[in-house]
Amino acid sequence: MSTPTATATATAAKTSATEKTGARTDQAADLIGNARERIDSLDDRIIGLIQERMAVSAVIQEARMTSGGRRVNLSREMEILGHYRDALGKPGTALAMTMLELCRGRI
Repeated sequence: MSTPTATATATAAKTSATEKTGARTDQAADLIGNARERIDSLDDRIIGLIQERMAVSAVIQEARMTSGGRRVNLSREMEILGHYRDALGKPGTALAMTMLELCRGRI
């Protein structure tokens, strides 16, 4: 048998979980909570990959500039923009532009 304090604590936790997720049932709140944890993990991996890409891009830029070339290769950037657009639609182009901006001039 549960005590009034335990019941109140459980009710507060349930209310908190549903309020936090916007769900109307405990089952939906659990599903959303688990999915959000997965999204957070994916975001951490994506950030790590972008940081790795920035480092590789810096190596390429350094090699290009050391050999007398320009820091940015516009035809290559157009390939990247097209690749993201083809894979993700119009928002992919904006995402690629942001990524390219992050990767420019980090040497």
